[in-house]
Amino acid sequence: MDTVLYDRADHKYVLLGFADSPDEKSVPSNQYMIVHNDTTVLMDPGGFTLFPVLVARVLKYTKMENIKAILLSHQDPDVNGGLSVWEKVTNAKIYISKLWVRFIPHYEIRNTKNIIGINDGDTEIIMNDDFKITLIPAHFLHSCGQFNYYDSVSKILFTGDIGASVLPCSGNSLFIEDFEEFLPCIEPFHTRYMSCNKALRKWIKYIESYDIDIIAPQHGYLIKGEVKDKFIRWLYDLKCGVDLI
Repeated sequence: MDTVLYDRADHKYVLLGFADSPDEKSVPSNQYMIVHNDTTVLMDPGGFTLFPVLVARVLKYTKMENIKAILLSHQDPDVNGGLSVWEKVTNAKIYISKLWVRFIPHYEIRNTKNIIGINDGDTEIIMNDDFKITLIPAHFLHSCGQFNYYDSVSKILFTGDIGASVLPCSGNSLFIEDFEEFLPCIEPFHTRYMSCNKALRKWIKYIESYDIDIIAPQHGYLIKGEVKDKFIRWLYDLKCGVDLI
């Protein structure tokens, strides 16, 4: 399933894949794409088995040669497993926390000069004169080097594993509708995989200054409106990780 989450003549934000691989069992992943004129950005393109279906969807909106960047939230194989194939069909720069740069060649990446390490103090990736991606640190949630990516045009924040839900769960289809009903879908994952409440509050402080319409996680349903506010309040008080040892 591909869904356009934001649509303007010169700018589209596309949910490129939503729980499409049966091989992923209970942890299906989402893939996203931003198309700004002739510049295209992929986010967490996922595993090898997803590549054929994702390419067909990419070509509905853009050309392969327009893919200029692949943004990776962290180091996991559900994020990067198919990276070697994307590298062969594009000349995209691959962005990931500098902590994980030395891991990327293990995904059989041969053109390592295209791997760009994101420093902890970096604030944005300039794609061209009128298009940039804002970097939001999300360290220790759950990866010690995770970055979120904010698009100020669509006001969509890609959050990686923050907000991830284990599917199938509840009667939702794309966006969470009833947060209280949905809690069992996200609480076990967040209490185990997020490192501590201090890291969550640090992340919340980062995102407070941004106008966010949609939170788009790497797994499960998307979050917007009143549910978004409830989710952030829930995270603010959540005890997790080392808080529970």
